[in-house]
Amino acid sequence: MLFPPASVPRLIVKIGSALLVDPDGGVRRDWLTGIAADIAERTRAGQQVAVVSSGAIALGARRLGLAKGGRASLEDAQAAAATGQIALAGVWAELLGAEGLTAAQMLVTLDDLEDRRRYLNAAATLSRLLQLGVVPVINENDSVATAEIRFGDNDRLAARVAQAAGAHGVLLLSDIDGLYDRNPADPAAVHIPRVDRIDGAIEAMADGGSASGMGSGGMVSKIAAARIATAAGAHLAIASGRVDRPLSTPARHTMFVAERAASARKAWLAGGLTAKGVLHVDAGAAKALTDGRSLLAAGVVRAEGSFARGDLVTIAGPSGPIARGLAEYDASDAARLLGRRSEDHAAILGYAPRSALVHRNHMALL
Repeated sequence: MLFPPASVPRLIVKIGSALLVDPDGGVRRDWLTGIAADIAERTRAGQQVAVVSSGAIALGARRLGLAKGGRASLEDAQAAAATGQIALAGVWAELLGAEGLTAAQMLVTLDDLEDRRRYLNAAATLSRLLQLGVVPVINENDSVATAEIRFGDNDRLAARVAQAAGAHGVLLLSDIDGLYDRNPADPAAVHIPRVDRIDGAIEAMADGGSASGMGSGGMVSKIAAARIATAAGAHLAIASGRVDRPLSTPARHTMFVAERAASARKAWLAGGLTAKGVLHVDAGAAKALTDGRSLLAAGVVRAEGSFARGDLVTIAGPSGPIARGLAEYDASDAARLLGRRSEDHAAILGYAPRSALVHRNHMALL
């Protein structure tokens, strides 16, 4: 059994559209009934389970008769989501209710989990629901999200929800049974059962496509989700949902092993998806950051983006991104300080400077 209750007290299960909805746009009720039974068994065993459920757009598109599964335009997707979400919530409430469980619906946007105060509010709601024995059913609020402010896939949403809920494991049920060293359509592809560290070689194995054509995530999004979850101290598994009772049926999968959990604030910073800018640093500054230092202007060679003080920025070294943190200056003042020593800052700015461009207390290494 993946993620047994004794070792993973709190679990997030993400279910892809292709598992929930058949090619004609109808709910796969028999399969979903088995999932509800699995969740009930785990709940009785003491595990707290939350579900990140795809399927709203696909369901709504069928009811509205929209082309391309409701994804022909942003407006179609929003209309399909608004229509499908109420149907999806009703199915979950019915099937979980038949198992003696209470379902709760949470619709979130990217901003809800990127804004620190709203993130903490969502985290508090999730924790209270789980403590009460309720099964939260979570989805992105696609009816109001735009291309600029959306997760775009429920894999990363599930990882961010796990982070907010303080979960110990994330299970991504999909139409594929894990990571392969190349596109699994290739007969020579080799299944990867365990990943202890996500590096460039692991990322190179990803295929960005969604096999079903119904969802929006591929292996790229799943690896991005694994980065977020493991950095927050949660194991993440990718497993096939193309079996009955997938939460209780042993099956091949890929397990991404959790790192030592960072503080809640550092994990939130590391998992951020909407950085407003990039600060490019030299090799010396990159080394200083990995040694636990703050980012000083002297080591920054270039700044990109339009950010204000307090906005999330990515810090990139010669080999790529190395950290995320909250900017101590807005973009215009930061640009004036690049490459300059700290003792020069007061004269350049005309006011008492802050100690760093990004302080180590407001930074998380990637």
